[in-house]
Amino acid sequence: MNPFLAKILVDVARKKLEKKQADKPVTKKEIEPLVRTYEVEVSHAIKEYIYIIIGVFSAGFGLKGFLLPNHFIDGGATGISLLLENITSLNLSILLIIINSPFIYLASKTIGIKFAIRSIIAIAFLALVVHFVNYPTITEDKLLIAVFGGFFLGLGIGMSMRGGSVIDGTEVLAIYLGRKLSLTIGDVLFLINIIIFSVGAYMLSIETALYAILTYLAAGKTVDFVVDGVEEYVGVTIISNKHKELRMMLTQKLRRACTIYAGKGGYGKSGESHEKDIIYTVITRLELAKFQTEIDKIDKNAFIIMGVVKDLKGGMIKKKPLKDQH
Repeated sequence: MNPFLAKILVDVARKKLEKKQADKPVTKKEIEPLVRTYEVEVSHAIKEYIYIIIGVFSAGFGLKGFLLPNHFIDGGATGISLLLENITSLNLSILLIIINSPFIYLASKTIGIKFAIRSIIAIAFLALVVHFVNYPTITEDKLLIAVFGGFFLGLGIGMSMRGGSVIDGTEVLAIYLGRKLSLTIGDVLFLINIIIFSVGAYMLSIETALYAILTYLAAGKTVDFVVDGVEEYVGVTIISNKHKELRMMLTQKLRRACTIYAGKGGYGKSGESHEKDIIYTVITRLELAKFQTEIDKIDKNAFIIMGVVKDLKGGMIKKKPLKDQH
């Protein structure tokens, strides 16, 4: 970290500790853990606000470079704002703030004040970008507008989400209604957007509504890609009588770390349970075929459970690929 910023954090930590323990001097050993905490918080905050800034400019490009000049709409709160911009004389930047305001209030109640404040900053910044930044109109081809307008808007929404905020508040409403109505978030978003597209078909045209659905799909897929990451990881649980051989294969041949935990088999003719080690590891989807081949070499009857892992932090999987064996 920058020495100047580090010095500021040390001073802040010292002052905070001095207020807590005014009767005795503050030692360096007491300051260091608090400074480390501040360093993590500051570095994460900087990274998250960079995500938000990139997201806002990307969403602004999608709106002003593609959707807005050609009177297209999208789903969610942005779609409602675009729809109202087409049928009223209000400016889109004002509509973005007005439409998202109730969703942000809901976010403060259901998710947290910090999330709501970041979302307010992100949406206000987007409104300013849409109002003041002059993006060029890229194309008049309707298919390109729908696909790439959705892509850049989805990229903006996804980057903002990675920064701990939203620039489209309908996700917050979906979370709230999903809890109340026992529906999935995806189902709630689908219902909300069906209403938006139906109104769009009535107010504008059926063709506009159909292109809006295409825009929404492009944006949704881009959001998933940005939020979930480039690589898809698979968590694998292996139950086998040859667990020792499998563990050696994973750690030595494929150079994969794994976790071993004790389990008991709950089947058998006698009805008695028997102990066995259960192996858990994580690989990328691209490595899955080779992984299964190596397991079959040892135990074709191994019981394998696989589940998608959204993202990882720490460990060696992002640093070391599977060792190629010839």
